[in-house]
Amino acid sequence: MTNKLSTLFIIPTFLLALGTNAAEPTAPISANQISISADKQEGQLKENVGIFEKNVEIIHGDRKITADRLEVHKRDELGDNKQLLIATGTPAYFEEKQADGTIMSASANEVRYDVSTRFLTLIGDAEISQAGQKMNAKSITYDIEQQLISAEKDESSTDRVHTILVPVEPKKIDKGQP
Repeated sequence: MTNKLSTLFIIPTFLLALGTNAAEPTAPISANQISISADKQEGQLKENVGIFEKNVEIIHGDRKITADRLEVHKRDELGDNKQLLIATGTPAYFEEKQADGTIMSASANEVRYDVSTRFLTLIGDAEISQAGQKMNAKSITYDIEQQLISAEKDESSTDRVHTILVPVEPKKIDKGQP
């Protein structure tokens, strides 16, 4: 009985350590809180892994992830924020509002996001788009902080990496203003 009680107290502590918000989903959350909602949640306490299944949605600041399944790995070797998010789905989605106000959206069969390094890895039917620009490939990696992107085709496929670029309209200068 005592062991069961200690487990009941450990699970909420584990979820708090992962940064989940126990408040209702409709409650506003601050930029540093993480809200995770799903039909099913469980924790693998020895491995420091939270697993969220079916109808998963995570909101963290300007980021949103939706998936069929989400694993939140918390480990010291992952850096300051110590979380690696692995979302899977058909597809899983990642969305983030950029500093310039545009929305960067990505989807793939597997979306991995390292919170501390802001490194995004898209695996399987990967697609990323921002401000009308779009890239499709088997896999895409994107270092959001450094603004470095890399895409690869499937070795066994004739499909290649496909990118659509949209010309940027030059800003008009009002010559009537001093």
